[in-house]
Amino acid sequence: METKIEDKTYISVKDHLVSGEVFEIKTTNINGLLKTTPPPSPETLYKYYESEEYISHTDSKETFTDKIYQAVKKYSLKKKKKLIQKYHPEAKTILDIGSGTGDLIQYLKNSYTCVSTEPNDQARSLSIKKGNNVVSDINELGKQKFDVIMMWHVLEHVPNIDNELSKIKDLLADNGILIIAVPNYESYDAKHYKQAWAAYDVPRHLWHFNKISMREILQCKNLFVVKILPLVFDSFYVSLLSEKIKTGKQNWFKAFYIGMKSNLMAKSSGDYSSLIYISKKQP
Repeated sequence: METKIEDKTYISVKDHLVSGEVFEIKTTNINGLLKTTPPPSPETLYKYYESEEYISHTDSKETFTDKIYQAVKKYSLKKKKKLIQKYHPEAKTILDIGSGTGDLIQYLKNSYTCVSTEPNDQARSLSIKKGNNVVSDINELGKQKFDVIMMWHVLEHVPNIDNELSKIKDLLADNGILIIAVPNYESYDAKHYKQAWAAYDVPRHLWHFNKISMREILQCKNLFVVKILPLVFDSFYVSLLSEKIKTGKQNWFKAFYIGMKSNLMAKSSGDYSSLIYISKKQP
């Protein structure tokens, strides 16, 4: 799978979190896959994560928005475990790639043998303090095999999707499942907020997906999508962040309205704010 940037700009978006720089989101040669340009160099990428507001690298509960995020995260732990039980009831080993502060594997490790990766030093340190088995990079895992590999809002951050998915496929057991969750730029809330849509999150999000592109990049690795599921809470949280970007205020009522409308419209289109893709190796 080779991705080449085309000349067509899909949308221009400002980095509202750290730098204030404007980035172009352009089409690629893969149908439906968009790429942030110019992407930060590997040497400078870390600087764009240096913000106290980047909550997935902290356990912050300071603001009301932080508390909502942490409450939804706690609720989602049970949902994610049920997902594993439903689609791989015989699973014994789990790899969580980009595990943040490690709440998910901490929750799962009483039922499964869990390993995780997390490149951010601060988040990895918090995870280790919780007693988790976490390494900084997927290359440290050697030739281990896992029944379930998860990437919850991680793939959009990966500089080289082709290499990453090749490594993941090698780590996936023959009867294993791969669970990937990413934002969907064809959702109603994305189209409503446009440049202010928080889930573009440039340049931390290097890639932007729709259903067509996700199926294609997985099929290139002989991974077959068996189910696409919604993350219904994402539309509300993303709309709340987008309202602040757009108006400078946390308009709770408007964010709830847009989030609800997005979910209702997605009932027929399937284009929820974020989607979960469950895939298996093709025989």
